[in-house]
Amino acid sequence: MPSLRESIESASYPLVKRLSEWPKWAPFLLILGLMVAGVLIPSVGWVLIAVVAVFLTWLLYLGWPRFSAVDRFMRIAVIALVVVAAVTRANPRTGA
Repeated sequence: MPSLRESIESASYPLVKRLSEWPKWAPFLLILGLMVAGVLIPSVGWVLIAVVAVFLTWLLYLGWPRFSAVDRFMRIAVIALVVVAAVTRANPRTGA
């Protein structure tokens, strides 16, 4: 019986293969576009930012064994910032 990691990696393979066929700048623009739209769209923009967080977490999980400790820390920090942005957009401060 395959481990959880092996199951996720094999299930992710078709999508990773398709993503690898994209130009290198395309995933960056997709994430940038989702983040900008998430900031600009009121009330439900946080969902787009949350999608970015899930996508980045998925990529981190897939690459975890191959990353050094510094790489892992930097990627976790980026995901934490994206999650904070999503939570902030979902629960905006209303007035003082």
